[in-house]
Amino acid sequence: MLTAFLLLPEKNRRRRHKQMAAALLYFLLAGTAAAAPADHEVCSLPGLSKQPGFRHYSGYLNVEDGKHLHYWFSESQNSPASDPVVLWLNGGPGCSSLDGLLTEHGPFLVEDDGVTLRQNQNSWNKIANMLYLESPAGVGFSYSDDGAYATNDSEVSMLNYLALKEFFRLYPELSANQLFLMGESYGGIYVPTLAERVMEDDALNLQGVAVGNGMSSYELNDNSLVYFAYYHGLLGSRLWSRLQKSCCRHGRCDFHRNPDVDCSAALADVQDVVYGSGLNVYNLYAPCPGGAPRRFSVERGQLVVRDLGNFFIHHEWTKMWKKKLRGLAGRETPVRLEPPCTNSTPATRFLNDPHVRSALNVDARAPDWTVCSAEVHLNYGRVYLDVRKQYLKLLAALKYRVLVYNGDVDMACNFMGDEWFVESLNQQVEVSRRPWVYENEDGRQVGGFVKEFTNLAFLTVKGSGHMVPTDKPLAAFAVFSRFISKRPF
Repeated sequence: MLTAFLLLPEKNRRRRHKQMAAALLYFLLAGTAAAAPADHEVCSLPGLSKQPGFRHYSGYLNVEDGKHLHYWFSESQNSPASDPVVLWLNGGPGCSSLDGLLTEHGPFLVEDDGVTLRQNQNSWNKIANMLYLESPAGVGFSYSDDGAYATNDSEVSMLNYLALKEFFRLYPELSANQLFLMGESYGGIYVPTLAERVMEDDALNLQGVAVGNGMSSYELNDNSLVYFAYYHGLLGSRLWSRLQKSCCRHGRCDFHRNPDVDCSAALADVQDVVYGSGLNVYNLYAPCPGGAPRRFSVERGQLVVRDLGNFFIHHEWTKMWKKKLRGLAGRETPVRLEPPCTNSTPATRFLNDPHVRSALNVDARAPDWTVCSAEVHLNYGRVYLDVRKQYLKLLAALKYRVLVYNGDVDMACNFMGDEWFVESLNQQVEVSRRPWVYENEDGRQVGGFVKEFTNLAFLTVKGSGHMVPTDKPLAAFAVFSRFISKRPF
């Protein structure tokens, strides 16, 4: 081998030397973490009547510039050594992925008392190793040494990539396992921009990506929301006529970036109905927990803002509201950001219990846990207004499975906008739109509708809102299991 190496041209020898040095460095780094980090293991989690039969870990993935991203990792209940690793990211931007763990598809779901947990019979870790990452720094228990939390889409995708690399350094026994990237809501931006980096790294065994009720295109989300609202009886014929007259030209309606003042006035009325009337924006047909909330309120000395501000971002009404919000956030009164018509009190109470923080190995420098960070959200730079380029890059590789799924009664990221987005990718249709079915205690049920393209599927979950696993846990588990096992839907 040495003789063959010396016979190489000088340029090739230098390149081969660098490759060997890199391989040696990786071997040495991997040798420092021969197995899962014992000091991250959660040995006794408060709130459980009995501890689980699988291992789970909580700690920090330390990345560049003194940023410490908190994670909670649950081994698969099936075969952790060979089952896929699934990274889960909630959205916001600025909201915690532990909300997905504790209220959607994690192994433990928090009870209303905020003290006890119950086992989730439809937990996704029954068949996969589940990694929940609180990202970016400033979200949940994640923090930065300098306390600066202004960031943007590009920086977050890089830090999430570095966190993933650090995870596999700490858990090298899982580095060869299949890897899937999944997310929800603003995860529609997080996931494909992260996948664009991961697919370039041969050390990561990426197999596919899936996004639930994701923000894929602001333009399509805005335009489709108006149709969604009208088709569901929210707007009325008079307002619809105003919209058609002022926002539509030559058979095409622009509700996203329309300069017409009459169109803007009509869209302000749409926003009042959809977002200000007390409807549950995350599930049109579900009640609003706690009653229809005001957009601003004061609770226990904190200004509570119930809005994530992702609608009609180019509309003057929205810009004025965001300016007002930033002004309020500049006051001495602390600001807490809460998604409207959701109840984060149980998770907040549970995660801020000192015994829970200790069990989860939360650093003393970490802030109190909140479901969404107002500071991160208000200082976040939205670089990507659509992620078509990232999806086309993934699909062009011809080796990744891609799923876009939507609860069909969500108004935050409605199914029409995401269906239009998938159609805009112009992929070859393999299976025409059809019902998909799953089994429950009443037998075979229609779960929604699915249309399949080459390596890509768009799927709806009937009767579900923004958080599909919360509203339809059994149907969501069926979709998840078929996705990661690469079975037809």
